Amino acid sequence: RYRWVVERDFAWFNAMRRLRTRYDRRASHSLGFLHLGCALICWNYLTRL
Repeated sequence: RYRWVVERDFAWFNAMRRLRTRYDRRASHSLGFLHLGCALICWNYLTRL
């Protein structure tokens, strides 16, 4: 029922090169970029409201 929400989020993450492939050796760096990607997605959503 709400599958499109999750697929849309994955598509947004795949649009960001750094989140699509893990280039960092440390998991903490990858997690930081994941949080940054989430913040950018939220920012873009809020600016459209």
